[in-house]
Amino acid sequence: MQTDRINEIKALIAKDLLSIGAVFLQPDQPFTWASGIKSPIYCDNRLTLTAPEVRNHVENAIAETVKREFPEAEVLMGTSTAGIAHAAIAAHILGMPMGYVRSGNKDHGRQNRIEGKLEAGQKVVVIEDLISTAGSAIEVVEALREAGAEVLGIVSIFTYGMKKGLDRLADANVKNVSLSDFDTIVRIAAETGYIAPQDVERLLAFRSNPSDESWIKR
Repeated sequence: MQTDRINEIKALIAKDLLSIGAVFLQPDQPFTWASGIKSPIYCDNRLTLTAPEVRNHVENAIAETVKREFPEAEVLMGTSTAGIAHAAIAAHILGMPMGYVRSGNKDHGRQNRIEGKLEAGQKVVVIEDLISTAGSAIEVVEALREAGAEVLGIVSIFTYGMKKGLDRLADANVKNVSLSDFDTIVRIAAETGYIAPQDVERLLAFRSNPSDESWIKR
């Protein structure tokens, strides 16, 4: 029953992200990432904040996921900047405190990196909008651990499911639970006619190895 609910959320969020253009799939006109990698997908989850119905789905799903996966959580901490609003809204729904972690220490005042009250030993869940290679999310986890927090895991809106990201999370002993993922987006996109059925294999090949551009020519 729990698996059915998780899959229901994955499909709902995938449809939502596609419907508002938060996720673009263009296998025939790939995007170029900053790393130089050619990608058939572009994701901008910030658009969920300007779509009230979708935002409601996302925030309630984050709150539900925190309660289900991390019932001992005491504080939500957003990643800067994309995770801050989501952490704030989900924390409001849950009646929990929240804060956020900067990408680096402030250069003025108390030079905080972690904003909001955090006690040593508190059980924290990190709220992130997107997991790709997981580098920035793990930096946030490490900053919280250095501050004495017990990081239970991450709840993210979307993950690519790339091997590099999965390996990094495993090496850092970090559990990530995403509301939706690349494979679900691709399936829903094919079912709704957003992409052609023959593009599914190409997109999954990209996910398996983004640095191998042979998927473009398939």
